[in-house]
Amino acid sequence: MKNYTKTNIGNEGRIELHEKLSLTGAEISINQLPAGASVPFVHSHKNNEEIYGIITGKGKAVIDSEEIELSAGDWLKIAPMAKRQFFAANDSKITYICIQVKENSLGGFTADDAVVY
Repeated sequence: MKNYTKTNIGNEGRIELHEKLSLTGAEISINQLPAGASVPFVHSHKNNEEIYGIITGKGKAVIDSEEIELSAGDWLKIAPMAKRQFFAANDSKITYICIQVKENSLGGFTADDAVVY
C-alpha cells in the first residue's frame, strides 16, 4: 500500500480534492467563477474555518455584510460562523483554492510535527 495519493485536475469549475485524494483531515476545493458570476448562496459553517487563496483574477468576498476586494496572491481566513459569499469581478474571472479545516484543530506546525531522518 502506498503512503500517498496523486491526482491531476483539469479545467472544471469546481474540483473537490477530498474525493480525488481521499483526504481525511481537510476539505480542499479549487473553484473558478466566470466574469460577473458568483457563488449562488451565502453560507457559514458549524465547526470549520476556511482559508481562501486567490490564484488568478479578481473579485470580492462579502463577509458578514462587509465587502472585501480580492485579487491574485490574496489569502483570506474566515471563522466558521461568519456568513460569506464570493463574486468574480464583472471584467475578470476568478480562480481560488478553498481549504476547510476544523477550527483550533492543528496539533503542531511542521517544525513540531516533522520527524527528521
